Amino acid sequence: MKTNLLNYDLPSLTTHFAQMGEKPFRAKQVMRWMHLGGANNFDDMTDLAKSLRAKLQERAEVAVPGLITEQKSSDGTRKWLLDVGTGNGVETVFIPEDTRGTLCISSQIGCALECLFCSTGRQGFNRNLNTAEIIGQLWWANKALGVTPKNERVISNVVMMGMGEPLANFDNVVTALSIMLDDHGYGLSRRRVTVSTSGMVPQMDRLRDVMPVALAVSLHASNDVVRDEIVPLNKKYPLKTLMAACERYLVKAPRDFITFEYVMLQGVNDEAQHARELIDLVKNVPCKFNLIPFNPFPHSGFERSSNERIRVFRDILQEAGLVVTVRKTRGDDIDAACGQLAGKVNDKTRRQQKWQLMKE
Repeated sequence: MKTNLLNYDLPSLTTHFAQMGEKPFRAKQVMRWMHLGGANNFDDMTDLAKSLRAKLQERAEVAVPGLITEQKSSDGTRKWLLDVGTGNGVETVFIPEDTRGTLCISSQIGCALECLFCSTGRQGFNRNLNTAEIIGQLWWANKALGVTPKNERVISNVVMMGMGEPLANFDNVVTALSIMLDDHGYGLSRRRVTVSTSGMVPQMDRLRDVMPVALAVSLHASNDVVRDEIVPLNKKYPLKTLMAACERYLVKAPRDFITFEYVMLQGVNDEAQHARELIDLVKNVPCKFNLIPFNPFPHSGFERSSNERIRVFRDILQEAGLVVTVRKTRGDDIDAACGQLAGKVNDKTRRQQKWQLMKE
């Protein structure tokens, strides 16, 4: 089998080239061609020696996920369903804004966590994506958006908030992050690359030490009773433990705050008392809250909080001096909004079957 070079960051690609008897600068050249140039054919890498191109054609490939479907929202949001083999597909979403373009990338086929309000979680789980399948989403989006090395960057921000729990696929995600940050890769700033986690505490500590990028924590509750119910991982890493991990992460974080994502669920976590509990919960954690109106999906069992209830909740937090934004729903007409990504998951957990039986 040929080696897919998209699985390598620069250090590992340099080692791979050394094993082929090639000098380190060749790895930098190929990195630039693959990621900055969007090349997936070695014949296009014109500054490589013909002998090296022939060697690479024989031994290696630049294999990206294939496109299954593409959708475009009325608000400009674009969603791609990409083929990752054996009947599976993952979704990647581009969100254009006036001052930036954000790409939301998936890290797993489905998700092993079972957060009740998330469509991805209802699909079950198949496997982790490898590095090529993760970085291939950025590669594909750059191609689809018409990016060339001389154009102004269209994708300015990357968020690991698509399908899956990124920190449950730690090694592959970190290698992909390394490529995103490398000047020979995509040259993104650590402040503009965000990893979202439901609260895998040991992996948060590892990420802080090896690849500290911006961190978002999917909080969604102000106390352990509610969070145990809607984010089952909380039973393993309860809120006190999670807050301590957030404090530790900030020691090396590129930003001086943690972003807390909070989906607003009618009658579940949106009472004024919940807001007051949050104020006490995060008193030692510099943070920003991103309140997310729940995006419905079939048979979810939840309803979106009313605009008035979200406003009251926001005002309580702001009056306590916290920075709060209410996320504008984007791409919901193509099921590309937060919590709606489902993709195509050849479920190994039988979770889809369980939810189907519950519906019946």
